[in-house]
Amino acid sequence: MPGGQVEEGESLKDAAIRETKEESGIDIEVTKFCGIFQNVSACICNTLFLGRPVGGELTTTIESLEVGYFPIETALEMVNWGNFKQRIELCLNEELHPFYVEFSIPLKDC
Repeated sequence: MPGGQVEEGESLKDAAIRETKEESGIDIEVTKFCGIFQNVSACICNTLFLGRPVGGELTTTIESLEVGYFPIETALEMVNWGNFKQRIELCLNEELHPFYVEFSIPLKDC
């Protein structure tokens, strides 16, 4: 799940497109805004979008040691970092959009 920071003068959507390209080699078109996760303690807001591939070539980087296309069930089994599985499940359930999840965990525990 690509992620990173929004650069000065950059929109949230453009940041999602750029981060996906940087971390996977894939060009995407953002198709939907899904929701926000806010870690109040760490002063972090994560905006989540759905997108579809429109070009590029899968490439690993320092931030992504493995990239690929996987069935949803397989992808969910592979995710074991923090609350990322929950984030993916919420993004895939359109009935819950837009969602807002607020939590408070020190940055070192995220």
